[in-house]
Amino acid sequence: MADSRSRDELVERAERAAAASGPQIQQFFKETAKEVLVALARNPHLQERDLLRLLERKDLPREVVGELAAHTETARNYTVKLAIVRHPKASRLASLPLLKFLFLFDLVRVSQTPGVPADVKLAAEETILKKVETLPRGEKITLARRGSGRVAAGLLFSEDPELVKAGLDNPFLTEAHLLKVLSMATVPRVVVETVAQHEKWSSRYVLRLALVRNPLTPIARVLAFLPDLAVNDLRDICADRHMPEQVRIYVLAHCAERLKTKN
Repeated sequence: MADSRSRDELVERAERAAAASGPQIQQFFKETAKEVLVALARNPHLQERDLLRLLERKDLPREVVGELAAHTETARNYTVKLAIVRHPKASRLASLPLLKFLFLFDLVRVSQTPGVPADVKLAAEETILKKVETLPRGEKITLARRGSGRVAAGLLFSEDPELVKAGLDNPFLTEAHLLKVLSMATVPRVVVETVAQHEKWSSRYVLRLALVRNPLTPIARVLAFLPDLAVNDLRDICADRHMPEQVRIYVLAHCAERLKTKN
């Protein structure tokens, strides 16, 4: 009997939440029952401030965020769209259709918001990179400095030295991003040369190996890197059939000299 009464009360609260208007809505914002929150999210009387107030709650069930994404007020309100995409409980199904409406640097915010699902961040980054070609130069440089590591890496495929430098100085860029860039056949020469001279990146061991392997790295930088590289790694480099013959000769000579000195 008690369970039946509790269920009836829950259904009654949900019905009131679905139909409430004006000040009556306020009593439902602290609800914890999912059924009531789902009903509230479907309430046609909800305004922008109501949707945003609900979305401030990070404990909202995924189904509730999905209902808020489908609300008619969301369709005409940019701020609500952004709040939904940045919500940690927003599903891919709810978020992805909204990404196309977001401004460039709001997409950057989405890609850097803790708690946003990884697949939504990835989709935001892909949306950003699709917009890159049409951006003014100044916005590209700002994006290279402030975007995610993946976005910064994507912007490195440029002949613009200032843009390349901005991307390399991005705090979210990682060795893994750069290794992937350096391995691409389409990487511009200015990128390789700038990485080879960069105070931070040119000191990383794995990147030095990648730079020695890259035919676009200036020979002077290759020679500067050799003393700090292990002989076994240098032998592996020489075994790479894609290595330029001139570099192979230098590396072999360097290895022979080090082994001779060691003995």
